[in-house]
Amino acid sequence: MEEKISYIEGAEQPIAMHPKKFALWLFIVTVVMIFASLTSAYIVRQSEGNWLEFDLPEIFWYNSAIILLSSITLHWAYMSAKKDDLAKVRSGMILTSILGVIFLVGQWYSWGALVDRDVFFVGNPAGSFLYVFTGLHALHLISGVIFLIIVLISSFRFQVHSKNMDSMEMCVTYWHFLGGLWLYLFMFLLLNH
Repeated sequence: MEEKISYIEGAEQPIAMHPKKFALWLFIVTVVMIFASLTSAYIVRQSEGNWLEFDLPEIFWYNSAIILLSSITLHWAYMSAKKDDLAKVRSGMILTSILGVIFLVGQWYSWGALVDRDVFFVGNPAGSFLYVFTGLHALHLISGVIFLIIVLISSFRFQVHSKNMDSMEMCVTYWHFLGGLWLYLFMFLLLNH
């Protein structure tokens, strides 16, 4: 008895993702859930009354421009890495890191501006939420700046180029996420303060 062997053409491949990229996406989903729950809690608590009304510090506008500019410089570095132009990769990573630190300094000054307006962490929940939002975002941004510096060092070791883009792609994904998260928080606070 003769057996026929037939091959199935076009068999589907399982979806594969680099394990570190998968871990990054899980982390991003976790951060989204944290901030979604905090903004929901903000709305619920605000509706209960006893809510301090105040204007947001002007520096939030400047920080928003800085975070947008940093995304542009990082995208420039990313595109340069795809073209193996390491000088531009390094320049873009340095600029993005500097802009990230400037953003963090701006957040520090925004807390000072809040204190000048008698908005404190302890006291009215409106202030508490604002400090928690900006503080948690700043904490994640610190990790983003560290990630930028790690990729920058890798570029000086010739480990970031068109054939080795994993760390650069993860860095870009995380940084753009942090920029988007800040813009979401800023717009949320503008509409709900």
